[in-house]
Amino acid sequence: MNLVGIDTLAKAPLADGDVFIGGRWLPAADGRTCPVYDPATGDLIREVSAAGPDDARAAVEAAAAAAAGWRATPPRRRSEILHDAFRLMREHSDQLAALIVRENGKAYRDAVAEAGYAAEFFRWFAEEAVRIGSSFGDAPGGGFRHIVRRHPVGVTAFVTPWNFPAAMATRKIAPALAAGCPVLLKPAPETPLTALAVAALLTEAGLPGGLLNVLPTDRAPEVVSTWLGDERIRKFSFTGSTETGKLLLAQAAANVVNVTMELGGNAPFVVCADADVDAAVQGAMDAKMRGGGEVCIAANRFYVHADVAAEFTAKFGAAMAAVRTGGGMEEGVTLGPMINQAAVQKIRSLVDDALARGARIAAQSTVPDGPGHFHPAMVLTDVPDDARVLHEEVFGPVAPLTTFTDEDEVLARANATVHGLASYVYSRDVARALRLAERLETGMVGLNRGLLSDPAAPFGGVKQSGLGREGGREGIEAFLETQYIALDWPL
Repeated sequence: MNLVGIDTLAKAPLADGDVFIGGRWLPAADGRTCPVYDPATGDLIREVSAAGPDDARAAVEAAAAAAAGWRATPPRRRSEILHDAFRLMREHSDQLAALIVRENGKAYRDAVAEAGYAAEFFRWFAEEAVRIGSSFGDAPGGGFRHIVRRHPVGVTAFVTPWNFPAAMATRKIAPALAAGCPVLLKPAPETPLTALAVAALLTEAGLPGGLLNVLPTDRAPEVVSTWLGDERIRKFSFTGSTETGKLLLAQAAANVVNVTMELGGNAPFVVCADADVDAAVQGAMDAKMRGGGEVCIAANRFYVHADVAAEFTAKFGAAMAAVRTGGGMEEGVTLGPMINQAAVQKIRSLVDDALARGARIAAQSTVPDGPGHFHPAMVLTDVPDDARVLHEEVFGPVAPLTTFTDEDEVLARANATVHGLASYVYSRDVARALRLAERLETGMVGLNRGLLSDPAAPFGGVKQSGLGREGGREGIEAFLETQYIALDWPL
């Protein structure tokens, strides 16, 4: 399948199958398939080949066979292929965005933004591929020399989520390929089509067979356990829930596999008394509503200083009430459906719990009649500290607001969580904002800014929000091993 076939992915199964191993499109070894649904209608998009353990083993064989050749490929050549992938992704961003909307449900404007964001990982790591350095120096005591070199970690295996089906794939694939590592990818069963499109795109860009193997499946435990049980897998990266991450960490420990984990979040959004309220409202909309709130770094808890609480609540509530909900491709829609009905039910359970404890709905948008997994944009006020919505990741368009008066108090409340992925602070006083940022126990902080992600910056959390970093210069480090050579070369 070539790149032109991207727009056919959502219409019919590929002629030879949807499992991509060794540069070939294949059916699942046992013929299994799994359904992909449109979240806006609940309709079946199509059946997709569902890989199993035999396919997982075949993918490892293909990646291992391709590893030595890719490791020996000059960094400049690896860089050129990634640059071509970036170019092709930009050229076909409309097709990719439409595919994302179809299987993920997010509003088209968010899907376009994701397609652009995903492409940038190819460009950034194309540039990093040629900057992998080694060093040579004298031993301080004399008598010999130090050579320190970096080399690819080996075969890598990735599990990506449904909320950013393009960007979460390229954020892992690009640095691995740049470093010289072959890749195994298991996309989320809700959104496999975008990952298949990325595979088609990289093939079009000239990536040799075996270096990217994509296994769509609804049998994740069987596939991933097969990979983690194979000693040839030397790097594993997972983006998803903390609960699943803990289970995978335990499996990876058996073979001492190098891991990167980007797990759950519970991001606080702090609005200080001296904040520019209008800017804070815009930042809140960015931090809460991008991707319908189904984002790990989405603002989850809003702490607003009592002096500006009334103004912020009124303006933020008006903005949330004005959100237009509907199918992602509809004109003017900024909030699409949630990924499935289970997601809607979880959000509703958190809202119901907060209301039962004394919270109230200050504002909400309308949702369309008929099918689809829709939930309104909603602002909750008077939310008590014991409400579940302040302690569990909402993963939806609901914003619980509470007030504060003391800096130490709000920091204690903001840090009272096992998660530590992202946080946000709004204040006109840069010194205050930086002071708060340095005391917030999160891997990333947005100061007077509601959008954090950038391929050129390290992405990741602390505490139970993960291990390691993706993106930035740190992103390629996860795929490199350091080797020290002592050279007998007297001074």
